Amino acid sequence: METLEAILTRRSIRRYTDEPVSAEAKETILRAAMHAPSAVNQQPWHFVVIDDRALLDRIPDFHPYSSFLREAPAAVVVCGDLERDRLGASYWVQGCSAATQNLLLAAHAIGLGAVWLGVYPMKERVEGVRRLLRLPDNLVPLNIISLGHPAETPAQVDRFDPSRVSRNVWPGA
Repeated sequence: METLEAILTRRSIRRYTDEPVSAEAKETILRAAMHAPSAVNQQPWHFVVIDDRALLDRIPDFHPYSSFLREAPAAVVVCGDLERDRLGASYWVQGCSAATQNLLLAAHAIGLGAVWLGVYPMKERVEGVRRLLRLPDNLVPLNIISLGHPAETPAQVDRFDPSRVSRNVWPGA
């Protein structure tokens, strides 16, 4: 799949078949995630792959928008490693967000479905993930990405909105 096609056709997928996600597919998307840009090349990320059914089933207990994880065969938690954020300016959020986008596009490109579930900065979600996965204090969960083989095909949409683009300076300024 071409890069622009992947960007323009990727959709959030919340329904999955029961086919497991292969170890090869997981590695492919994690490789893509780790090729994201980051401030001063800090690579402030750490990824936790979850394929334990009991763990996936517990996430909706503290994340109100994650009930479909009970159907997903896998998920990836993208965490910021504060020990790698040498600038001390929370650039880990940007680096981990770029890694997340790469992960989502790679999943789509290899035929998997995925959706981004926000965790940070919602304290109850951050603490829920930390407790569930026994994360050390230096790791802050940014999001959870569900993964699986799609059992739905949402319609493609054109999200381009020229009214959201300004040229050079703010209009009327």
